[in-house]
Order: sequence, then structure tokens, then C-alpha cells
Amino acid sequence: MAMLALIGAPSRAGIIDWQAELQRCRALRENVAPLLEAGEGISAIARSNAAVRRCIWIERRAVRKKIPGAEAW
Repeated sequence: MAMLALIGAPSRAGIIDWQAELQRCRALRENVAPLLEAGEGISAIARSNAAVRRCIWIERRAVRKKIPGAEAW
């Protein structure tokens, strides 16, 4: 039984919850955009560059896959 659980785990690892990811990216954009427009850099607003890059990647993929609610950053 435990072996079956281990075998099934990798197949679920690649599944993306698009709506949750898009919601996280919208929240990040709402927090970061005004500061970037004011001339602050990513490092100055304590956001990791990795989080921003992930959001850009997620949103580009979502737009290509035509996920509802997806928009380009």
C-alpha cells in the first residue's frame, strides 16, 4: 500500500493549480507594481526575483494554454 502511494506521487507533482497560481501572481503584481512605477527596484521592496520570474513564467504559460483569467504581465 505504501509503495502505491510513492509511485503515484510523482505523477501529481507536475500538475499546476492554475487558478491558485494566477491569484498569487495577481497579489504579487498588486503589491509590487506601484513600487516599481515609483522607481524602486525588486531588491528594495524585499521581493525575491525568483517569485517575480515564476509569476511571469506561470502567466505566459497560462496565456498560451488559454486558461481563463490569464493575462500577460
